[in-house]
Formats: sequence, C-alpha cells, structure tokens
Amino acid sequence: MNIYHCMIELKDDARALGFAAAVDGWMSYLQAQGLIRDWRLMRRKLGLASSAYRDFLLEISVVSLSDLDATFSALAHADPEAEQRYDRMHMMIASVETGLFRPYPDPTQRERIALI
Repeated sequence: MNIYHCMIELKDDARALGFAAAVDGWMSYLQAQGLIRDWRLMRRKLGLASSAYRDFLLEISVVSLSDLDATFSALAHADPEAEQRYDRMHMMIASVETGLFRPYPDPTQRERIALI
C-alpha cells in the first residue's frame, strides 16, 4: 500500500465545507473508476500544527506505484465529468505540497534495492 499525502491550504474565499464536498465528489469518482483504493480528508484541529503543515491533509491510497502511474495516465485523458469534478475541487486550493509514503518496515525492504 502506498499513501499519497497532499497538504492543502485553501484560497481565502473558499469555504471548508464546500471544499470537503468537492473533494468527496472527485475522490469518490476516482474510487468508482478503480483508480484509487481509498482516501480520507482531515483538517488541522484547533490550528495545532507547526508552520510546515497546512490546514487540510488528504491521504489517497493506492496499492502500488504502477497503480499510481496508471491513475495519472488515465487522468491525462479524463472525460468531461472528471474534468468538472477536478476543477470544482482545484479552484478552491491556494497551495498543495505532496509526498508519497508507505508502511514501514516494508516486507520487501526497498532501501536495499539499488542500481549502484
């Protein structure tokens, strides 16, 4: 399992509940298409976090890196419904920082696998 983390800050005029509904529309669409396994949206509680953290954290689960690659490829050729759902969500976002994580320790110990 791989977790794609998105730390998100909204635009000043965006509403949190509207954003949550738009994320649900977009992520549910991706999940229904079989492009992602699962997702969850979290909001910073009581503003408690260091300055490196944003207001929202979106976690998107995919089984493997090849699944993530297939998702990005599918989205490059998205249909009008997908574009509309994405735009509805994305227009509220001021900034995003992303990262890709996996459970650790990993049974395959990928740190040992290298070309050099």
